[in-house]
Amino acid sequence: MKRVWKRTFIILLDVVLGIYLVLAFTAFNKPDETKIKCTQVNISIADESNNGFITAAEIKKRLVDGGIYPKGMPLRYVDARKIEDRLKMSPFVKTAECYKTQDGQVFITITQLLPVIRIKADNGDDYYVDDKNSVMPNSSYVSNLIIASGSITPSFATNYISPMGKALMVNDVWRNLIEQIHVLSDRGIELVPRVGDHIVYIGRLPDFQKKVSHEKLISDFINNKMTRLMKFYKYGLSYAGWNKYSYINLEFDNQIICKKRSHKPVIQHPQPVQQAAEAQPAETSERPAADKQNKEQKQQQTEQKKKTL
Repeated sequence: MKRVWKRTFIILLDVVLGIYLVLAFTAFNKPDETKIKCTQVNISIADESNNGFITAAEIKKRLVDGGIYPKGMPLRYVDARKIEDRLKMSPFVKTAECYKTQDGQVFITITQLLPVIRIKADNGDDYYVDDKNSVMPNSSYVSNLIIASGSITPSFATNYISPMGKALMVNDVWRNLIEQIHVLSDRGIELVPRVGDHIVYIGRLPDFQKKVSHEKLISDFINNKMTRLMKFYKYGLSYAGWNKYSYINLEFDNQIICKKRSHKPVIQHPQPVQQAAEAQPAETSERPAADKQNKEQKQQQTEQKKKTL
């Protein structure tokens, strides 16, 4: 019995001694953070080139103003959690991560909230809406975004205009084509393109429906309207002329109504896609009536000549 206890005691002693040696070796090789200072701060901002409002210089300024910019500080006093909390206070920051390394470097990684559209409402409101459908404050930074104007409330901006803006932004052609969105008093939507001298009316955005993603409804709606508009541009305005019409109405799926400058609206009914005339505007013409009148005048002149003879 004594042998068993003696053997157990020796094994436990060996284990304790092994643990002590590991801890002692680790502590001996661990650098003293009180002596190592931060020599470099590395700031990385995701999506920095995609219309973001945050720069590395602004991140540095925010930390300096808060008295927690780590460069020159002993690593022991660099509080990574405090740095993260300070940066998350910015309305333009989505996430912030900070960590330090034993060679004296501090790494800060930022992901930012990206604005998708700027709102300039009739009531004087001026703000941005981000990719999470949330309102962002106005900024001194200039961003090449679509501007939405007109009768817009913050609720309409986040629930309708923001999904619409995201649907336009995912397509490079549409994003560069549309310069402005205007909301009428009845919530009808007008688009102002960068090319041509006309306005495009697409009707009202779809309302909420049960069991269906509202954002997907708006995305499908915009895809349909913009696809039809691009076909009309390709097969219609490219032949008729970009400045021939002042107003293009795409509200109804079975027709396109075009208003000539200083003329009555012209209605175009859809035709098969394979025909080039699919998107060409149907134009009213007074030519047949004029030809008929000329023909009658010629007949009268001929009869008069016969009488003279």
